[in-house]
Amino acid sequence: MKYHAILSANQGANTPPHNPCKVLDFSLLKLSAGESFTAESQGREILAVLLGGKASFTINGHHFEDVGGRPNVFSGKPHSVYIPCGAGYTIQAQSQVEIALPSAPSDLEVEPYVIQPAQVASGVWGAANFKRNFHQILTLASQPTLPARRLIVGETYTPSGNWSTYPPHKHQVDDLPRQAYHEEMYYFKVSPNDGFGICHYYNEEGEEENFTIRDNSIHMMPRGYHTVVSAPGYTTYYLWFLGGEQRVQGAVEDPALAWVGRTVAMLKELGH
Repeated sequence: MKYHAILSANQGANTPPHNPCKVLDFSLLKLSAGESFTAESQGREILAVLLGGKASFTINGHHFEDVGGRPNVFSGKPHSVYIPCGAGYTIQAQSQVEIALPSAPSDLEVEPYVIQPAQVASGVWGAANFKRNFHQILTLASQPTLPARRLIVGETYTPSGNWSTYPPHKHQVDDLPRQAYHEEMYYFKVSPNDGFGICHYYNEEGEEENFTIRDNSIHMMPRGYHTVVSAPGYTTYYLWFLGGEQRVQGAVEDPALAWVGRTVAMLKELGH
């Protein structure tokens, strides 16, 4: 089975050509100033993450004007809009805009809401050459009062030459607090945009896949271990989103490599 794809980046909604996940789905929306997009969320919840540009949203009669502002994903924290299940919505572009639309099944009937950049938690995971920066946009740990049924969403920036999601981890059974079953997807951007990274994926069924990360590539993971590395000279960004029965996160590292994770505290003490 193939777990990665390159999305088209045409005007309008762009979806992966295939999707091995049962819970998660994704669409990349591109609009020019003045253009609009209208759809129904039906039985899914959607988190519209403004990758770049500004737009207005009308969702079940609620209107959110001029949402967004960062020119691209490498220029600050995002604005996001939660679109609940059973909602009709229209997105009106105020400028050239690019919006990620991860989604998952939901029966949670709540009002739509905006997540402002000030509400997005940030920090650093890892150390040394597996250090990376993160934004937590919609997670139970950092935004416990924001309602959602399944979606867990954030962003990671992996510096030049560094590894990310390392040691590789998986989250494929509900066994809290040790592990929670979640499908996951990564949607990638690269800076400068002619650059690349590498993604390594493997699972206990013996499947293994290495692929080149480019702008608009997507990694779709119903199960398995995964890790990312940026080519020297380039920063890779990925929007990560998870969906399962739990909104509590729990993952286990590959036992053959878990010792690397135990060095983080020591490396930080040494200033790495």
